[in-house]
Amino acid sequence: MKTIAPRFRQLLLLLLAVTGALLAGAAPVSAHAALTGSDPKQGAVVDQAPTRVSLTFSEQVAMSDGSVRVLDPAGKRVDTGRTTDLGGTTYGVRLHSGLPDGTFTVAYQVVSADSHPVSGAFTFSIGAPSKTSAALPDQAAGGGVVGALYGVARYLSYAGFILTVGGAAFVLACWPRGAGVRPVQRVVVGGWITLTGATLALLLMRGSYTGSGAVGDIFDLSLLAQVLQTKPGAALVSRLLLVAAAALFIAVLFGAYEKRTDPKEKKDLTFGLAIGGTVVAAGLAATWAMAEHASTGIQAGLAMPVDVLHLLAVAAWLGGLTTLLVALYRAPSIEASAVRRFSRVAFCSVATLAATGLYQSWRQVGSWSALTGTRYGQLLLVKLGLVALLVGVAWISRKWTGRLAESLTAEATGATVLTQGTTTEKPVTVPAAGDETNTSASGTSDGPKTSRPTGEPKTSRTSDGTKPSAPGAGDDDKRAAQLARQRAALATAREKRIRDADPGRSGLRRSVLTEAGVAVVLLVVTTVLTSTEPGRTEEQARAATAAASQRSGPIALKLPFDTGGQDGKGRVLLDVDPGRTGRNDMHVYVERPNGKAFDIPEVKVAFTLPARKIGPLPVVPDHIATGHWSASGVQIPGAGEWKIAVTVRTSDIDQVTVSKNVKIG
Repeated sequence: MKTIAPRFRQLLLLLLAVTGALLAGAAPVSAHAALTGSDPKQGAVVDQAPTRVSLTFSEQVAMSDGSVRVLDPAGKRVDTGRTTDLGGTTYGVRLHSGLPDGTFTVAYQVVSADSHPVSGAFTFSIGAPSKTSAALPDQAAGGGVVGALYGVARYLSYAGFILTVGGAAFVLACWPRGAGVRPVQRVVVGGWITLTGATLALLLMRGSYTGSGAVGDIFDLSLLAQVLQTKPGAALVSRLLLVAAAALFIAVLFGAYEKRTDPKEKKDLTFGLAIGGTVVAAGLAATWAMAEHASTGIQAGLAMPVDVLHLLAVAAWLGGLTTLLVALYRAPSIEASAVRRFSRVAFCSVATLAATGLYQSWRQVGSWSALTGTRYGQLLLVKLGLVALLVGVAWISRKWTGRLAESLTAEATGATVLTQGTTTEKPVTVPAAGDETNTSASGTSDGPKTSRPTGEPKTSRTSDGTKPSAPGAGDDDKRAAQLARQRAALATAREKRIRDADPGRSGLRRSVLTEAGVAVVLLVVTTVLTSTEPGRTEEQARAATAAASQRSGPIALKLPFDTGGQDGKGRVLLDVDPGRTGRNDMHVYVERPNGKAFDIPEVKVAFTLPARKIGPLPVVPDHIATGHWSASGVQIPGAGEWKIAVTVRTSDIDQVTVSKNVKIG
């Protein structure tokens, strides 16, 4: 028959295997901001050296000096090193003058708004492409040994939070007597230690994780000082302060609260601990909400409190489940009423998870295509499947709880305590070495006592006052000790057989153990989800990248106009070739309504890119023939949806501006 130790070992091995498999595949692709455009564009060939390189991301990012590096064909830096915010999600760095022709490399490493590092590189050429010797790091931001350690620490911080909050909530809400049970105390204290250690590790590794990725930089105090000035650093410091408050809460819970015997005093203390514990738990959950997915994107003001509720519900359910599992296997006894109360708490937690999870899924995924076509959506489907499985197993546990309660009620003694096992044997009393009697399990002697016959001389003593050892006394002591060990082993085995023979108890333990195993995998998937680019963002980045990479053909527009004056009607034909970023040639033709060339006093053109607040960029074409104007070298500085406005003046006072939006890649 299996024992609990192998089952716990199997659960631990499952945890390590799933953690390694999922975290190993999540590191380099977990960037949440994507590069959606640049100027010059990736692979572009420009005639003249630009004075600045700009990069546009799918969301706001954090940059420092040196976040963007521009390298010439020889691998030498040609940027000034100071990055500037150009508005929106566009950032730039100025270049030195006198750049040679050839291929230049732009390398960037930034931190997205939800605290994850993003890195990449692209090239552009001046004059004509050339060979380049620019060397780039092989390791992506957030990868390598530090990235793996950071991922493990993130998982441990979640696990520690769940055990601390869920275990304490289980004691207060479901099983107050558990405050004095040592295995339950170990669960909560172990969770607190794990949360504290993981938070310290995250704080120390943060600078290296978002920077060089070198193990030696983990203890770089200058990097730590920089981390403390960032939003993730502030969140981690806040978590450490709240963990200190949680230590005081735990000390009271397992100290003064456990020792209270007066019902009124205990009730008042329970109320105070519930209020204080809720505040601390909500604060701890907020340290994740303020620095990760919930703090960016749409409806951030609503998403953060929803995320806090989600984390608290997870802790109450999974942390309470773990504590119940430990109590069923390790505690001397647990009341069936406590199991029923936890069943109600778990139901409320699942309902909260369903509501908050539905909102979070809509916010992070946004479309059915993102649910199946992005890594985030696929992981979310896996998580939903695990939650459904967990709810199914919990329903089975609920049935076992009901059966167990019925069996306890039907007992003749009316006992209400759910014990791990009972025995009909009387306790074994093991004699201490050197005793003159050997007591059996029933409390009677193994044989008649032998007394010293009257008149028999007393046993002589040695010089130090002790009795001399009788021949064979040492062997008798060894046999007695061996017999005692055998009896204890038999008693333990008998207790286990009786305990496991109870179908209610064994069924509940098996179902709760299964719940815990599924919960371990669910927690790992959730941790990977928090470090994966949301489906909505990924699809938006794909669309923006696709739009930016499209190279439209020559632009040909027909714009009818009416200045309102005499002979003020006609149409403008505007051609832009090749119709993409960089240098273009423009021709403007003005016709009368009958299609004949129409000479007018003035034609002006302006280009505006509203999304990036560029323009209007005026162009005054030269009049070269009747009804024909042209301009060469018209520069389109970036890709996007441009507004082309043509101003037509047909007399000294009659003028009108007509416009149309076109995509230029």
